[in-house]
Amino acid sequence: MKTITLRLTAPLQSYGDQATFNYRTSTSYPTKSAIIGIVAAALGYSRDDNRISKLNDLQVAVRIDQPGTTMTDFQTVRYSQSKGAKLTYRDYLQDAVFIAAIGSSNDELIDKIVDALHFPTYQLYLGRRSNPPAGPLKINVKKDVNPLEVLTNLEWRASDWFKKRYGAEHFQADIIADAVLLPDHSSTLVRDKVGSFSQNNRYHQYRPICETSVELKNPFYKPGDTSHDIMSFLSKRFD
Repeated sequence: MKTITLRLTAPLQSYGDQATFNYRTSTSYPTKSAIIGIVAAALGYSRDDNRISKLNDLQVAVRIDQPGTTMTDFQTVRYSQSKGAKLTYRDYLQDAVFIAAIGSSNDELIDKIVDALHFPTYQLYLGRRSNPPAGPLKINVKKDVNPLEVLTNLEWRASDWFKKRYGAEHFQADIIADAVLLPDHSSTLVRDKVGSFSQNNRYHQYRPICETSVELKNPFYKPGDTSHDIMSFLSKRFD
């Protein structure tokens, strides 16, 4: 099996879970349908391309390396001159960093996806068209390991400023994976398997997922570092 890792980061990301016209919320991590959407766009598949459904067979796991904070945006919508404007709300994740791992035993398909991600046919975005990635995707390929194994052994990929601010020796990163990757764990169902991306008949199906976590070493941690201890600074002034 080959596994691709993608570092997904941008000023804003959004991965819809419960969506109504008036209020669209976001999950705290990239959904499988969002990741498949990125792959399909890179490959040049149109929204109603039947080949998209086969991408559901890819094994996917996501690690939350830098949890985002939620920002709610609002817009006013006017249906007609006779009716008043209505407020609609959209949730976004700010300054989040995720590592998505995509695996398959079909090496040829993985190689094709890697080439497409380097030279995508359509614009890539993180959940919504208004959210392009922050620069080129950082793509790595691992052989003979599945997505969960890759994420368990991959170093912490958060932003340097976040690592420095975190201040602890280890960071506990949550991993959300296809249930098949964690057969000994209890699973739950989420509705983020692609049924169709067609604008005329867009829908999602349920897939089983499992959750786990891994401890990641913080390279900026310095034991006993009190250089920012304000009380120490005050004691020196009054000596």
